Amino acid sequence: MLVQDLHKTYKGALEPSLKGLSFSFQKGMITGLLGPNGAGKTTTISILCGLVSADSGLVKIFDLPQTAAHREEIKKLVGIVPQQIALFPQLTAIENLEYFGNLYGLKGKPLRKLIDEYLQKFGLEQNGNKAVHRYSGGMKRRANIIASILHQPQLLILDEPTAGVDVQSRSMILQFLRDFNAQGASIVYTSHLLDEAQTICQEVAIIDEGKLIVQGTPANLIAQHAACQHLEDVFLHYTGHAVRD
Repeated sequence: MLVQDLHKTYKGALEPSLKGLSFSFQKGMITGLLGPNGAGKTTTISILCGLVSADSGLVKIFDLPQTAAHREEIKKLVGIVPQQIALFPQLTAIENLEYFGNLYGLKGKPLRKLIDEYLQKFGLEQNGNKAVHRYSGGMKRRANIIASILHQPQLLILDEPTAGVDVQSRSMILQFLRDFNAQGASIVYTSHLLDEAQTICQEVAIIDEGKLIVQGTPANLIAQHAACQHLEDVFLHYTGHAVRD
């Protein structure tokens, strides 16, 4: 994945969301896109997925430029787990997953077999016929992830996938990410949980005010600063202690 000199200003905004953002991640890694509130993380993810167009700059996904000419091809390669739950609350988990599976061109018994396998893997097999609005926060997060991986994407992008979930759901989600990566998938995710990012990410890019601040492995970034013992210390060193709204 390559991001080069991205600029983006939303209509009516006083400040740009991205100001020449550049970074690259190697294929086959679990990588973290980190930054305080308002740093430009969600805008970057939206551009990576083709949901938002940059004003200028270049994005390549597996060497394919994120342009209209390649958008459909890239959609087949990428799975996106948004921060907000992207499921129909009145439908059951199975109904939701059948709907999203159909969008990927999956149908019939093969799709249902895949849904059953993932419901079991994510501990939802007893709740597949329950309406999503009756799910706990952790259950919704897990179902949200299943909806994004039915087409077996080569790149999985997640925006705060463990936000607001219980310890058990968080542990299950993180183990899934490790397993999915071990199968060859590349993973990019955002999180405000720096201990989580330090544990799971092979590389991180810290951005702020729409620009790259620093990039590297968690261990190397920590080692560069004698006063830093954890990735959170590194994060605060570069982005400061002031509260962000």
